[in-house]
Amino acid sequence: MKRLLSTLAVAGAIGLAAGGAQAAKLDQIKSKGFVTCGVSQGLPGFSTPDDKGNWTGLDVDLCRAVAAAIFNDATKVKFTPLSAKDRFTALQSGDIDVLSRNTTWTMSRDTQLGLNFAGVNYYDGQGFMIRKDKKVNSALELSGASVCTQTGTTTEQNLADYFRANNMTYEVIAFATNDEVVKAYDAGRCDALTTDRSGLAGERLKLTNPDDHVVLPEVISKEPLGPVVAHGDDQWLDVVKWTLFAQINAEELGVNSKNVDEQMKSANPEVKRLLGTEGNFGEMLGLNKDWVVQIVKLVGNYGEAYDRNVGPGTPLKLERGTNALWNKGGLQYAPPIR
Repeated sequence: MKRLLSTLAVAGAIGLAAGGAQAAKLDQIKSKGFVTCGVSQGLPGFSTPDDKGNWTGLDVDLCRAVAAAIFNDATKVKFTPLSAKDRFTALQSGDIDVLSRNTTWTMSRDTQLGLNFAGVNYYDGQGFMIRKDKKVNSALELSGASVCTQTGTTTEQNLADYFRANNMTYEVIAFATNDEVVKAYDAGRCDALTTDRSGLAGERLKLTNPDDHVVLPEVISKEPLGPVVAHGDDQWLDVVKWTLFAQINAEELGVNSKNVDEQMKSANPEVKRLLGTEGNFGEMLGLNKDWVVQIVKLVGNYGEAYDRNVGPGTPLKLERGTNALWNKGGLQYAPPIR
């Protein structure tokens, strides 16, 4: 019995210590008054600044939603543009609180870099873009081609795997930044450009004559993109994770930025738990009871963020596809709030 009590005492002490560590990041963010969010150096639809330094995009909206959940103010975010090469170092060093930068969830990144992925805000896959005048209709016709891509990304390995699996030869031309890749491709320094298909839709808009280029039909990889936090702070991971889940659940339950006040009167138990009129789910995260109301009112549900930034009505014209809700033929599925 003494040994059991001793073991429980040690476990309790570890739990208390861990709980203290877990609370540190959220307390630190509340104290400094804003969330520091790592984003891309400019990818249309996901994270792009205008000429006044105002950031927009699907990844940007995730960060704004986290700020809304914590502060009831979606503007309390400091955006830090990062290259693919520098993004993980910035998170590991604590220079940023969350990385929301079209980043693929892979096993090696999840287990070897001291990081935790908090979910998937865009299901993607790698593809190829090529000039229409090349008369190429399939990636399987690219043997011998030169391909532009970015260093420090999953695209290089996927590219090598695809060409090796199909017994094709190629020349890789790699650059440190997206802009360098796009400029090189636009200048004709390579035959094709490869990255995530959502990225291709955005980068195509930067070309001198976008209509002269086409994205080939093949999807050569799985690229689940999502927000990332550093290991060692489970409460902060929960805040980021459940912010995304809250937006997805809100869309599924029909709660949006226009009707959220009216939905506060709903008798639906799921809506009541989501919006904080029943239960103490916000308090479980260290947030206000109406944390989801704050998110939806200030940023919108997942569908609203998608449509505003990358949907069919935007220059990217991306259909929901695999990013539709699970009950509408897609993969977006969030655990329930209960």
